[in-house]
Amino acid sequence: MKKFTTLPEMIAIHAKDTPSAIAITAPSAQPLTYQALNALVEDTVQTLNRLGVGRGDRVGIVMPNCPEMATAFVAVASGCTAAPLNMAYRADEFEFYLGDLKAKALVVANGSETPARAVAAKLGIAILELTPAPENGAGSFSISGAGTAGVSGAHAGLAQTDDIALILHTSGTTSRPKIVPLTHRNVCASARNISTTLALRQEDRELHVMPLFHIHGLIAGVLAPMAVGSQIFCTPGFNALKFYAWMKECRPTWYTAVPTMHQTILSRAAGNMDVIAANPLRFIRSSSSSMPTQVIAELEKTFNAPLIESYGMTEAAHQMASNPLPPARRVPGSVGIAAGPEIAIMDNEGKLLKSGAIGEVVIRGENVTLGYENNPKANAEAFVNGWFRTGDQGSLSEDGYLTLTGRLKEIINRGGEKISPLEVDEVLMHHPAVMQVVTFAMPHEKLGEDVAAAVVLREGFSLDEQALREFAATRLAAFKVPRKILFMAEIPKGATGKLQRIGLAAKLGLNA
Repeated sequence: MKKFTTLPEMIAIHAKDTPSAIAITAPSAQPLTYQALNALVEDTVQTLNRLGVGRGDRVGIVMPNCPEMATAFVAVASGCTAAPLNMAYRADEFEFYLGDLKAKALVVANGSETPARAVAAKLGIAILELTPAPENGAGSFSISGAGTAGVSGAHAGLAQTDDIALILHTSGTTSRPKIVPLTHRNVCASARNISTTLALRQEDRELHVMPLFHIHGLIAGVLAPMAVGSQIFCTPGFNALKFYAWMKECRPTWYTAVPTMHQTILSRAAGNMDVIAANPLRFIRSSSSSMPTQVIAELEKTFNAPLIESYGMTEAAHQMASNPLPPARRVPGSVGIAAGPEIAIMDNEGKLLKSGAIGEVVIRGENVTLGYENNPKANAEAFVNGWFRTGDQGSLSEDGYLTLTGRLKEIINRGGEKISPLEVDEVLMHHPAVMQVVTFAMPHEKLGEDVAAAVVLREGFSLDEQALREFAATRLAAFKVPRKILFMAEIPKGATGKLQRIGLAAKLGLNA
């Protein structure tokens, strides 16, 4: 893999070396080659410049999951700063995000209805219409709009290494969302890290099902395969009913998803074993939240492929650690070894701890953001002695495998007893009737917090709260056994499919 430090440089390398290799395709679509993608990037940057948008300018992108969303992200970031936003946002959310970003332009699909249009008009943000051109290949498009006066000089042309390629907000579950700027150096380093971890090669084909407004889908799903000039089969987003049909059409060698998606894919596997057998995967990747070890074992058995669990976050341009591919050792329950940045464990005083000790996971490296934008307080709290504090609690084994015990903000404090929700999840998942579980803190009048769990049962199984509590009591100390268990058809998820512990008690009406 040739070294590159900007996205246009990455695409140009493949356009020159393997011009006819397929970059993007989609269900029932004509493929787009790297040569065509390179031309699209150059044309888009020139068009944006002509419309008054250039290097350093922020461009919101509000589009559904589709090949044009993937290519628009790469093309816009190649000459401006891309800010993909969730299509599902309401008007007030668009107003917050677009205003907070100080966006100069907004890219929307031509003819699409989204409250972002009215918000952009209200804020004086130029609206740029993206018109797909599928006859030129999946993801091909043109951009038009009124724009402003054209840009020239230092603000025109292709992005440079230290330009900001991508801006995303943190999820903001416990505070105001923070702006995370990621440079071309950051995102290119992360793309190389992931492609190296997975030993990606040009002949690989990825079945892309992750949202394209989230760091996982953008970096692992788009940039990592592009780092080696391989193929991305871009779907309209995760759909359990269509997954196996897409698998049959794409003939992928891998896919990446969050645990809830993997569990849904597993639930439909029995009726699709012929598709699985006919389309063997080289590996499956999971990231963005902890994967129950029982689900790892079931996935590997069903697909006859290794499950590679990784650990990432927006501030690290996604990947920080990953279990390695076979024949190297994979450790179920661990998120693997450092896979890009350096990783250490730190105590509350900023001292690095020895292997085996539990503390806060900290990182440093080329893929890590240089800091939150316009937030000196958050930066002072997040960066200590050159290390970035992730907010996750865990420990490193002597041979470098990282085990997470939970988000520091998610650790349940039951009258002074600290309980890892991941530990309780793991125990409850051992019950044969349990398909999915999320353990979380609920308010308690005297203890401050107590343990609660939301559970989804496997089809055809029945179980009551008392029986599951008794099962847990044989494997957990009494204070860790959930005081409240809710059985649900579906557990509420965030926009990216992740189960969210923080705020779940209030959402489910469990008040003190």
